[in-house]
Amino acid sequence: MPGSKDSIRVTLKRQIGLKGAVLLGLGSIIGTGVFVSTGLVAGIAGPAALIAVLIAGLLALCNAFSSAQLASNFPTSGGSFEFGYRMISGPVGFTAGWMFLVAKSASAATAALGVAGYFLRFLPVEHGGLVLPFAILVIVLVTGIVLNGIRSSNVVNFLLVSISLASLGFFALAGIPVMMETGWSNLQPFWGMEQASTGDIISGILHATALMFVAYTGYGRVATLGEEIIEPQKNLPRAIQITLGLSIVIYALILFVAISAVGHQALYDAARGDSATLVAAAREFDITGSEIYLAIGAVTAMFGVLLNLILGLSRMVLAMSRRGHFPQVFSRVNDKGTTPVPAVLLTGALVLGLSLLGDVYVTWSLSAFTVLIYYGITNWAAALLTDEQRIYSPFWAWLGLAGCIFLAFWVDRDYWLFGLGLITVGLWWYSMTAKEFREAG
Repeated sequence: MPGSKDSIRVTLKRQIGLKGAVLLGLGSIIGTGVFVSTGLVAGIAGPAALIAVLIAGLLALCNAFSSAQLASNFPTSGGSFEFGYRMISGPVGFTAGWMFLVAKSASAATAALGVAGYFLRFLPVEHGGLVLPFAILVIVLVTGIVLNGIRSSNVVNFLLVSISLASLGFFALAGIPVMMETGWSNLQPFWGMEQASTGDIISGILHATALMFVAYTGYGRVATLGEEIIEPQKNLPRAIQITLGLSIVIYALILFVAISAVGHQALYDAARGDSATLVAAAREFDITGSEIYLAIGAVTAMFGVLLNLILGLSRMVLAMSRRGHFPQVFSRVNDKGTTPVPAVLLTGALVLGLSLLGDVYVTWSLSAFTVLIYYGITNWAAALLTDEQRIYSPFWAWLGLAGCIFLAFWVDRDYWLFGLGLITVGLWWYSMTAKEFREAG
């Protein structure tokens, strides 16, 4: 009965301020993107990947405006799943949630593989066959931390973000002398290969932009935690904008230093090898222990990303189960109202399953298509806000929608075809669960 000690709590406490929200956003962004995906986009677009970083950042800014407006009006767990439901329709909202689960589970798997690749460099043994088992161990460990509640997760996140930013600061400063020695030769030809056609150049930049966009979307983790943010109408928009602005500067700086120091091909080879992209650049620094410093920063950064992704994913599972798209057991939170325990366990299992793919390019490309669809729906929902609800011009929402849908089809064809198949399966699942939910209600 309601009010009895046996009743099940279904709401979460507001316990995250502006500072904590920014740290959660940075913890979700400053990680896999800078330590792994920079190598992937450098290999695709060459030094012109710097342009992709800026274009992706501008598109993410449009999305940030949309996310901020929606999260201020609807401060609840679930992000664009709830926004789509309330502003557009049930099928569209479900598609957003479904794409979020796939995209962020794939990103989390990439982060776990990245942690493994960097950490195993500390061991004086051949570690090629150990990456996947270690990644699974990391996922289990992070899931356990999230089960202890968001407050303890925030403490861990603060430590991880601090170490990671210090590591990137070292990388930027240590790379300056190497950049000067190379005389900027590694930035030539700027458009990638010699004799590249205009079509190849544009295609490479757009493909790189689609992949790079994923790296910025950690700010959306703040929106999915809207139910737990203090004074959400004020703190959510500010946290999202601060997080994104800092991230664009960091990404552009680090990629510029890395390409200038060792060249884009070396970064790509490292990313596709053991995922330790920036270590390839750090080897060129004439500083004892530089590789270790970078590996420590990378491990803490991607551990933090994984932590924040599992937090956000579990809240999406919670929101979707509240609307009947998952069994109702996943809508339950613990007696203290701090942790949706069943949702966290399911999230950990999803991430673990995708990590078995074992290839960061595969997991990151799958994440790129699905996350672009997710944020396309975010922008669509924001464009439909009333004048009273709106903070920014609807121009930014429509621009964000067009940009997301356009870029989604610049990932490799296999991945967007697979993504369209997932959407079809998801809509079938929606029709089944929505019907059952109505009948049960």
